[in-house]
Amino acid sequence: MANIVFIATSLDGFIADKEGKLDWLHSVPNPDNIDTGFFSLMERVDGLIMGRNTLDVVLSFGCDWPYTKPVYVLSNTMQTVPEELEGKVFLVKGELKNILSELGAQGVNDLYIDGGVTIQNFLREDLIDEMVITRFPILLGGGAPLFGDLDQPLNFKVSKSEVVLGNLVQTTFVRERQPL
Repeated sequence: MANIVFIATSLDGFIADKEGKLDWLHSVPNPDNIDTGFFSLMERVDGLIMGRNTLDVVLSFGCDWPYTKPVYVLSNTMQTVPEELEGKVFLVKGELKNILSELGAQGVNDLYIDGGVTIQNFLREDLIDEMVITRFPILLGGGAPLFGDLDQPLNFKVSKSEVVLGNLVQTTFVRERQPL
């Protein structure tokens, strides 16, 4: 079982600007729509877990549903998914470990974890195994941070780091755990 983060941040560690916008993601041109690892990630995972806010952001893009794998949305308030997403999006709630256990019992083991608060909650419970973070060469000066408070430090090691699209630094971090 692996829980994987794949996300872009500004140099100062924000995943959205002060207005919650993502326009800065277009600050590095990609006219040929070169994949920076998303498709290979999607081949590795069985599904995605995201929060309600991230679902709302994805829906605001006004494009076709971008995921071919089931998406599990963490929400205590959402009662139903939009009709066009039935069978693609599933609502889950409860303790993260219990949710992961239930999904594992259904054969959903490798998950893409997306959304700032969701990632922070998974990190707080030490449930992230790998992070692929793509840093954009821009300082936003505020916004939605990728990381939040932790009860204890979490050690990761760099397994790969490369420049993509000539101007982005993409680094893969793997969680280093002490043997039991």
